[in-house]
Amino acid sequence: MSTVFPASAADGFVDIAAIMTASAAHSILPSLSAEERQHSEAAAALIRERLERAGGWLSFEEFMQLALYAPGLGYYSAGSVKLGAGGDFVTAPEISDLFSCCVAWQCAQVLRETGGEILEFGAGTGRMASVILPSLAELGVLPARYAILEVSADLADRQRERIARLPRELRDRVIWLDRLPATPLVGCMLANEVLDALPVHRFVMRAGSLRELGVRPAGAGFAWAERPASAAPDAAFSAAALELLAQLEGRLPEGYVSEIGLQLAPWIAGVGACLHRGMLLILDYGLPCAHYYHPQRADGTLRCHFKQRAHDDPFINIGVQDITAWVDFTRVAQSALAAGLEVGGFATQAAFLLGTGIEAMTAGVTDEVSRVRLAGEARRLLLPGEMGEAVKVMALTRELEIALDGFAHQDLRPSL
Repeated sequence: MSTVFPASAADGFVDIAAIMTASAAHSILPSLSAEERQHSEAAAALIRERLERAGGWLSFEEFMQLALYAPGLGYYSAGSVKLGAGGDFVTAPEISDLFSCCVAWQCAQVLRETGGEILEFGAGTGRMASVILPSLAELGVLPARYAILEVSADLADRQRERIARLPRELRDRVIWLDRLPATPLVGCMLANEVLDALPVHRFVMRAGSLRELGVRPAGAGFAWAERPASAAPDAAFSAAALELLAQLEGRLPEGYVSEIGLQLAPWIAGVGACLHRGMLLILDYGLPCAHYYHPQRADGTLRCHFKQRAHDDPFINIGVQDITAWVDFTRVAQSALAAGLEVGGFATQAAFLLGTGIEAMTAGVTDEVSRVRLAGEARRLLLPGEMGEAVKVMALTRELEIALDGFAHQDLRPSL
């Protein structure tokens, strides 16, 4: 990622050159279809309208919120194929059912202790749910119900289609929700690659302080710009920036760019309030704070995904590409403690899968062709160069006094 910081700008903004030039990004990306282009232009027009109403500058958090969740136009609220070989990215449940079998093993351990149900946030294509339910049936610990809370209408349709293939005894347990349940549940909550889609603030280190980066118009498109003096400061961002600077003891170099996820705390608080007893299992790309804001990670973690290609420019393909940022798991843990939850475990995905029996699952396959295939899938899930180290797993618990199997091999909680 290459960033240029001009000293001044005639329009009163300090302009930040595009993190990745549009021409460079376009050179690695497939072309938009006519329908995609029309949709993207409509989404961009909505953001330009908001920019005009806001005086020519928006926080990146608001830009990302609109690009992903604007009704009918945002990436997750409009119809498109997002997951799998024909989509924009592939998650662990799509790589191998071994992943979902391991999650099921962890859920089974909790459900034996608590009984109750499962609530999955952002269930993708429904593949994880469609594997977890038969796995739990085989383990003899089916939940009373399996609820899915999904903000994407097209993904909810794909989930229903997949769940409909399950035996009646299993599919009748699945329901869909459009909001958090009113009554706190007992059992398990699952959030696989959910938190990395929460909109974030961006900042740049400038003369010893963290200056907020946002978005301004630039011709027919958009560009990075620091918050102008004419825009009222964001109190929440300012407080978080001061806290982060104190925590890092001034270790960030001039020009350092990264993110602060201020939506993590309210998300954890809201979800935590819905957990009476049991476990919230979070699986996502992320790091503890000290590693997230390491001086050598000077360009942040913001990434965009379009048709299996990753790039760094959020200002192209608006509304038809995913935008994500890695998760600061220290902030998640702090938010959990504030919400009355405990951190029951924190480990890499590799360690979690080993703790929940992935080796036994592959070793128990007698068919040579299947064993070779599963071994290849397991490597993608376990190896550091794949997902094994980049994805972390955190268990947040309430009134659950058992040692969770998924964290028997590794305890990274001291790093938080």
